[in-house]
Amino acid sequence: MPETRIISASDEDMKEAVREAVALLARGEVVALPTETVYGLGADAFNPEAAAKVFEAKERPSFDPLIVHVARKSDLHQVAEVDESIRDVVEKLTSNFWPGPLTLVLPKKPEVPDLVTSGLPTVAVRLSAHPIFRAVCRELGRPIAAPSANRFGRISPTSASAVLKELDGRIPLIVDGGACSEGLESTIIAIEPREGKKPLFKLLRAGPVTKEDLQPYGRVEKAKERPGELPHAPGQLASHYAPRTPLLMFEKPEDFVPEEGKRYGLLSYREEEKDGYIDLHDWERVEALSPGNGKLAEAALRLFFVMRQLDEAGLDAIVAEPVSETGLGVAIMDRLRRASAK
Repeated sequence: MPETRIISASDEDMKEAVREAVALLARGEVVALPTETVYGLGADAFNPEAAAKVFEAKERPSFDPLIVHVARKSDLHQVAEVDESIRDVVEKLTSNFWPGPLTLVLPKKPEVPDLVTSGLPTVAVRLSAHPIFRAVCRELGRPIAAPSANRFGRISPTSASAVLKELDGRIPLIVDGGACSEGLESTIIAIEPREGKKPLFKLLRAGPVTKEDLQPYGRVEKAKERPGELPHAPGQLASHYAPRTPLLMFEKPEDFVPEEGKRYGLLSYREEEKDGYIDLHDWERVEALSPGNGKLAEAALRLFFVMRQLDEAGLDAIVAEPVSETGLGVAIMDRLRRASAK
């Protein structure tokens, strides 16, 4: 593999960047592209050889399925079957949340290779709100399979430079569209119809579209994850989104007992004494998700960026403060727990 190139997709360069990305994807190559959530590693979703390159570059196990991105709402039928029993609610969800960070798990069309869905009879589908990603998908004329553009299990990238640190020399091209606007991967749900009642939404992965956002359209229930069970959707493995540096979480601040001679960093929520961690230890480095504000939207946007900064600081361990598990806090805590699982 030649050296990985980064090309700008600023306003004046966007057409050329899209053209180069489409040319590579049409040849069965993989390209890192910006989305509103995190950067994705894209491949032609109908080309199993191209999809195999995604798994290879990421060192991703073949049992972990990929999300398929479509260019427009009307393209959903290209990759998924929508049963009559859920057609109305799918229309409502796509009308209200697409384009955007909501992924729907639906029965797959036979045109979608088994490798993309890890042999599952379902496919995870979404429509990105990022103008560059959507332009590439439209020009390619085919759906794009795209997990996060990082090595498997590692911190998701929210900038082109973060992608380069993860995949330099493994992929031919990164399209630089600036920082991602959401910072957390999409919400993933499966839909179960219920006779005479609103449908049941099985929450397979928490994300920017919150439980509160979804409740007007159906009952939301967190999917049960059983130890040793293979994932039904991306991001369900117990250990995921993890830095190289061990990340530690505690039930309460006083459970943290530092080992002598070790260098600890604090991943703080708002860097305030009342949260109980700042004064616990003479931290080597402190990074806050929402300095002084305690705003979950800012914390979600900064999570992977701050985690990567601490991971590169030469620490022995990172201690993560919890955030309130309401709204976006559910998705943030999901990522922190999985990052600390190993």
